[in-house]
Amino acid sequence: MGPAGMTIRSMKNGSGLRTRISVVTPTLFRPEEVMGLLENLCRQILLPEEVIIVDGAPQEEKSTEARVVRAHARLPFRCHYIRAGGGTAVQRNIGIDAASGNFLAFIDDDVRLDRDFFERIVEVFADDDGCRIGGIAGYITNQYFDPQRSLRWKWYRRLRLLSTYEPGRYDFNTGYPVNRYMYPPHSGVRKIDFMGANCAVWRKAVFSQGFRFDEFFADYGVLEDVHFALRAGRKWDLYECGRARCVHLRSPGGRVNSGQMNYKTAVNYRYVFVDAVPRRTWRQECAFWRMQIFDLCRLAYVALRSGNPADWHAVGGKCAGIRDAVGVRPPPRGPGEWRR
Repeated sequence: MGPAGMTIRSMKNGSGLRTRISVVTPTLFRPEEVMGLLENLCRQILLPEEVIIVDGAPQEEKSTEARVVRAHARLPFRCHYIRAGGGTAVQRNIGIDAASGNFLAFIDDDVRLDRDFFERIVEVFADDDGCRIGGIAGYITNQYFDPQRSLRWKWYRRLRLLSTYEPGRYDFNTGYPVNRYMYPPHSGVRKIDFMGANCAVWRKAVFSQGFRFDEFFADYGVLEDVHFALRAGRKWDLYECGRARCVHLRSPGGRVNSGQMNYKTAVNYRYVFVDAVPRRTWRQECAFWRMQIFDLCRLAYVALRSGNPADWHAVGGKCAGIRDAVGVRPPPRGPGEWRR
């Protein structure tokens, strides 16, 4: 680490190689958030080598492009602006192909990193003498919630809907990722099954093996990051670094309505489950659909109590999603890619 207040451009990893971080950020109609992220990245102790902004806005929408172009000259790193739509999975793949660093960081435009975020994550990679760690997630401090105070999670436990309640683990019996933000803020490093794509750093070697985000997850992304992490996690170890902290501003721009969101919580969850567990028992099938029906009943209960049209849209989206999830069939994978 450099002296207090100093910004350094690179560090050496465990093999003595210079650490070059490429930041990949998909965006859509969020010029203010993009500029805020660039300013935030300028304050990193360990500066990225480059930032790749992949903008899904149509050609006639110039606000983000214009502001990035104006800011480029004063940034302490290279900044590439690419215009490409199709959703966050497609946009991240484009960013991966354009990146030149030996580490790729997926940072969303509405995430703000602590100054030592990259430094803390690179320290963990540097201690990995066997190069077994493929990806490390940071910790979003304002997303922590206590499951003991969550009515939904109390019912999950009461009805024994899941076979594991360990944050950051994927329940292969029900097809459900256990929210890792039920684990309180910490300063350690812990192994996990999956991570989000809003504050995570990956070795370039993972992508050199051909791993990409599945473009089944077109348009607004739901679970595409979990799916990617589960696939990569068959060959690489994944960790959460509690010292690498950030906050999520949760910008409202570029989001879909509750009906579309809840449609994807059925269809996308089914896609991941069928892909991750191609040979399922009848118990696993029952557990998956039981979880989906419970969430549908929960949404209906909320809508009945509130009378809010948006809540009824959520119910309709979930019903349609459950209907369409029945026919979801992922493509065949390579030998051993999902071996458990």
